Amino acid sequence: MADAPLIVLAAGGTGGHLFPAEALGVALAKRGLRVRLMTDHRAVRYGGFFTRDMMDVVPSETVRGRSPWALARTAAVLAAGGARALALLLRHRPKAVIGFGGYPTLPPLMAARLLGMPTVIHDSNAVLGRANRLLSRRVSAIATSLPGVFDRDPALANKATVTGTPMRPAVVVAASVPFSLPAEGERLRLLVTGGSQGARIMSDIVPAAIERLEPALWRRLGLVQQVREEDMARVRAVYDRLKIEVELAPFFPDLPARLAASHLVISRSGAGTVAELAAIGRPSILVPLPGAIDQDQFANAGVLVQAQGAIRIAQAEFTPERLAAELSALAAAPARLTAMAAGAHGVGRLDAAERLADLVMKVAGLSADSP
Repeated sequence: MADAPLIVLAAGGTGGHLFPAEALGVALAKRGLRVRLMTDHRAVRYGGFFTRDMMDVVPSETVRGRSPWALARTAAVLAAGGARALALLLRHRPKAVIGFGGYPTLPPLMAARLLGMPTVIHDSNAVLGRANRLLSRRVSAIATSLPGVFDRDPALANKATVTGTPMRPAVVVAASVPFSLPAEGERLRLLVTGGSQGARIMSDIVPAAIERLEPALWRRLGLVQQVREEDMARVRAVYDRLKIEVELAPFFPDLPARLAASHLVISRSGAGTVAELAAIGRPSILVPLPGAIDQDQFANAGVLVQAQGAIRIAQAEFTPERLAAELSALAAAPARLTAMAAGAHGVGRLDAAERLADLVMKVAGLSADSP
């Protein structure tokens, strides 16, 4: 294995970037290739397929402001990251470098381009992210999760391939669990998650919405909610007062299994979350993150809304009253949940990791029977 061709994967340190990279890493390893991950310090806590000796932490920085000082600081950190990435690539000599979005991908991909190494970027969003936009005209090939991303840019469309979003093994396992409504006496299982970094808006709105439901519905609920540590006490106090069966945690490492066990999911609409909801086939209420320049989460949620697999609520309209009304309506007409689950599942893809692995091997000049 030490002589097998190496592929370097570059990803920002959040689940939306790391999980597709993990899925591709597993697919490439099954084909006998070696993989390494270049990322930022946030990725170390994820574990999973990438052990610590498979990771290289590279300095990176996101553009956090438009002031000269902020831009200069970002440029300096990215330059340091580029120098570090250049040294690592010269040491490892990979056959290709694959980026999954986020500013931590800029140093490795730009360094690979300087060295003349084949490069691919993958974007899970319905709208290309900022880092990938910067790289798109410089890389060898582009993989997208959804069709139509480059409908208005024929030059980029010519080097783009629709692969879908690679699903990590835990999602593939979860996708084998069929959706079924709770049997007589079983609880309606509700999962609330705000993405890998959590979301305070869920702690502000969901408990207040639950409190507005009919008391008879409280006894039917089984609730799992992602809550930041600083919000934990106030959220738990509401559910304790209502005597609702609840599990609260800042992070759920087994999220795919929890998605599969749920009858309804309330969440942000990051690309990874939307892709997993589709692959597993679960109904959802999605609250896109506001304020993004390209409104990527709004577009992501739109994919499931169009498939009739989700309800999209803009954050300005995400009030306790509105959420309580949606929950009450769904609880009163559970057949809607079954239809939404089927709609979401209809746009899911489970072969994306293999399709992306095929593209990577082609760009890297590796045959199907390599090494």
